[in-house]
Amino acid sequence: MSARSLWQHQDFRKLWIGQTVSELGTVVTRTAVPLVALLVLGAGPWELAVLVIVTSLGVLLVGLIAGAWVDRLRRRPLLIWDDLIRAVLLLSIPVAYALGALRMEQLYVVMFLEACLGALFDAAYPAYVPTLIGRDRLVEGNSRLATSSAIAEIGGPGFAGALVQIVSAPFAILVDAVSFVVSAVTLVMIRAPEPPRPPREATTQIVQEIAEGLRIVRHHAIVFPLAARSVPDHVFGAFYGVLYSIYLLRELHLDPFLLGIVISAGGVGSLVGSLFASRVVNAVGIGRALVGTAIAASMLGVLTPLAQGPVAVATLMVFLPQLIGDGLQTIGGVAERSLIQGVIPDRVLGRVNGTLDVVAHGLGYPLGALLAAFVAEQIGVRGAIAVGWAGMALSILLVVFSPVPGLRAASDFAAADPVMH
Repeated sequence: MSARSLWQHQDFRKLWIGQTVSELGTVVTRTAVPLVALLVLGAGPWELAVLVIVTSLGVLLVGLIAGAWVDRLRRRPLLIWDDLIRAVLLLSIPVAYALGALRMEQLYVVMFLEACLGALFDAAYPAYVPTLIGRDRLVEGNSRLATSSAIAEIGGPGFAGALVQIVSAPFAILVDAVSFVVSAVTLVMIRAPEPPRPPREATTQIVQEIAEGLRIVRHHAIVFPLAARSVPDHVFGAFYGVLYSIYLLRELHLDPFLLGIVISAGGVGSLVGSLFASRVVNAVGIGRALVGTAIAASMLGVLTPLAQGPVAVATLMVFLPQLIGDGLQTIGGVAERSLIQGVIPDRVLGRVNGTLDVVAHGLGYPLGALLAAFVAEQIGVRGAIAVGWAGMALSILLVVFSPVPGLRAASDFAAADPVMH
């Protein structure tokens, strides 16, 4: 398979363009919504905390049900309507602002519903990709799609900041609304027909289908270690999400410009990682790529809690884990997603995706955010960052001592596990 094969795949190109635009819009909203709360509505720390909570609550409440819906319905129409509804939701923010009627309550409702729809999209999207490009091209396809995220992470924050400066935060969110429309249009333009969903038992209740998805994750020799690792990885990863900027500004005394450079380095690293992910996975095998990049990123990541000394030295010590570590994590992420898509039958792939999303973002991240604040109060921000690094590093052991490292390709396990088909 040539490296250019999926770029020659017209339907995949449409999908990629739509997702690249949508990812850029999402970064804009992620930047602009807190600024709407702060600058327009005069929100304080509690109101900002509620914004985080309602977003996680949306994933927690809807994730499992979304997975079951995805396995009942054709995925592409679901994705199209999901994009269009989210566009309308986000459009309501600049409209309400223009009418002088914007309130925090509306912001809470919009972000909660957007998170619910995002959970549905995140369950359906990875389940749709294999039907579009085939399971033999999953690593290549996920590498290309990871490039979309990396491009958005590099250009998105600066683009969002400029928009907020020029047109104000509420109107900046209009860009994300338009990006969802673009994503929906590109999905509509895909010509390849999606196979109909297999018939299901008429008496099967959605609760039973959700339970089946949970049971598969719990008993699957490959997916369960990945899910088990995801919990502490996101709990302790939230330490960085909550404390990283404070750590760099107050503990290491970086100025905002250097902070921006360090954070942007992660996007650059992710871009490079996405470009090489397919080659790395094909060279060393999907299991070794997943585990090896996680270990290497963790070893490099210890520089972050150890960073000290002159500002130039401290900056370099946090810059390298962002640049190289994020690239390694992107390769590992491509390997993990491709592995899950390869070993889980299409019949239940939506439910497995939904379950993993709930475990990671609905439970792990909000729990970690609360724990990070508590630990930082007890032992300081640097100590809490060290705890976060150690927790993420130890979580890798849950995958190391599993069948994952021995897999050369997802088909190795699939061929040996006919029960899962």
